[in-house]
Amino acid sequence: MAFLKLYRQKLKANYDFLDKLFKSRDIEWAIVTKLLCGTEIYLKEVLKLGIPEVCDSRVSNLRKVKEINPKVQTVYIKPPAKRSIKEIVEYADVSFNSESSTIRLLSAEAVRQGKKHKVIIMIELGDLREGIMGEHLISFYDAVFELPNIEVVGIGSNLNCLHGVMPSQDKFVILSLYKQLIDAKFSKSIPWITGGTSVVIPMLLNNTLPASINHFRVGETLFFGADLVSGKTIKGMHDDVFRLFSEIIEITEKPVVPIGELAENPSGDVFEVDESDYGRKSYRAIIDIGLLDISPNYLIPDDPELEIVNASSDMLILNLGESAGSYKVGDLISFKLKYMGALGLLNSYYIEKVVSDK
Repeated sequence: MAFLKLYRQKLKANYDFLDKLFKSRDIEWAIVTKLLCGTEIYLKEVLKLGIPEVCDSRVSNLRKVKEINPKVQTVYIKPPAKRSIKEIVEYADVSFNSESSTIRLLSAEAVRQGKKHKVIIMIELGDLREGIMGEHLISFYDAVFELPNIEVVGIGSNLNCLHGVMPSQDKFVILSLYKQLIDAKFSKSIPWITGGTSVVIPMLLNNTLPASINHFRVGETLFFGADLVSGKTIKGMHDDVFRLFSEIIEITEKPVVPIGELAENPSGDVFEVDESDYGRKSYRAIIDIGLLDISPNYLIPDDPELEIVNASSDMLILNLGESAGSYKVGDLISFKLKYMGALGLLNSYYIEKVVSDK
């Protein structure tokens, strides 16, 4: 069985890097755990780091967080579905919202459960995912301001998640002005402007982020050390908190070009023959993962000589190249991962999850 390994010390080092960065700017932050897909062994590792707040987009995952540590503040980071209101109030201390009718339902349920439910109002800044338009902010806030058992603790935004719109000083100045407008209109002081996500961290490192942005939610950069603007790894962070290991189940020298009439494979692809490959052979290894587990596009072999040829539902084919003599059946091939690849693996029942002390 293929297995995914989390390196505990590398996770801790990335966490310490970010915690120091945020504390030096008086910024509060939370870990986004949606990548972990509720995997209990990994949630426990995250909570051991000492983070006081955890964000997720699945209420079932927040329930697991509360079971592990009831004192951690949990945040549901998408507008709640009406059919999930009861569970969200029960397991999420805070939720992101963009519909006043939903907040009224949260209010009624919070009254029933005898709880105070906190909400963050999401503002649209151009990426066209969740968020109310800025011109509606005052009327929106006015509609929820007096609701019982509801406390508005912040305004927030998401950028780059849907259409790839990048953060900028101008956008965050606008978000800050919205907060000032609310504070002045309602004689209130909203604690958080939660505009920070992994894609915003480069602005913080470059000292271009307005000081009013005082809350971050971070997942990808914690687990991958990623600078999502440059595409590089942030200096001082690790890009391999996770690694995938998969076993070689066959090694054979085979022709490079398939033999026979070509048609669509089950993925709908038709192999295109490069005429220069006729007569060529290569040593190929089959490993025990496939498209059901991960797209080959999200795999980065640790051995640079390995070339990913293709994959079927349950097997992946590698050209061993100059490393042909270095492997045998039963050996493990290791890969670093891209974010979406790790997400698929963590959501798979077929991949074993383990933790390393390194």
